[in-house]
Amino acid sequence: MLNSLKVSRFAPLPPTRARGYPSDVRIYTKRGDDGTTGLLYGGRVSKADPATEAYGSVDEAVAALGLARAEVPDNRLRELILRLQRELFVVGADLATNPKERHKLKPGVSLVTPGMTDELERLIDRSVEEHPLPEEFIVPGANTASAALDVARTLVRRAERRAVDMRDEGATVSPDALRYLNRLSDLLFCLAREAAGEPEDPSRNR
Repeated sequence: MLNSLKVSRFAPLPPTRARGYPSDVRIYTKRGDDGTTGLLYGGRVSKADPATEAYGSVDEAVAALGLARAEVPDNRLRELILRLQRELFVVGADLATNPKERHKLKPGVSLVTPGMTDELERLIDRSVEEHPLPEEFIVPGANTASAALDVARTLVRRAERRAVDMRDEGATVSPDALRYLNRLSDLLFCLAREAAGEPEDPSRNR
C-alpha cells in the first residue's frame, strides 16, 4: 500500500503527510503483480512468505480493532483501542522490516519495546481488578462491541502464531514483538468482558 510513496504500510508517516495525502497517490503500482511485496527499508519477498503472513495478520487485527472501536460506546475504551491500533502499526513495522536494515528502526515508532508490553500488563491488571474475569469459558456475543473485541483477540493470536512461524523458519523476529502480541490478546479478552457489561453465556449448558 502507498508503494508510490516508497513507504511500507507500517512505515510511520511524517506529520505533514499524515494530515493530508498528496493528490497523486495511487493505490496500485503493479509491482506486486508477480506475487511479491516490498519490505520496509528495501527488498522484496513472496506474498506467501512467513513474514508477509505475520505482518499481514497484524494488519487484519488493526482492522478488526477498528470495527470494535466503532461499536464501543465508551470514550475511554475507544481511545484505548485507537492507541492499541497505533501500537500494532509498530509491531507490523518491526515484522515487515528488511532484516539487514533493522538498525534503522526507532523504539516505539517502528521497533517494539519492553515498555510497551509492560504497559499492557498494567492495563490487564487494572481491568481485572475492576471487572473480575469469569471462572469458566464463555461464548462471545453479549453485544456487538464485545464480540468485535473477541474477533480482534483471535486475530492477534493468529498474528502471534504467524510471527512464531516466521521465527521458526529462521527469520529475525523480535522477542519483544512476540511478547507484545501474546499480552495484547490477553488484554483484548479482558476488554471484551468489560464491554459485555454483564455475565456472559457459558460454553456449556448448566
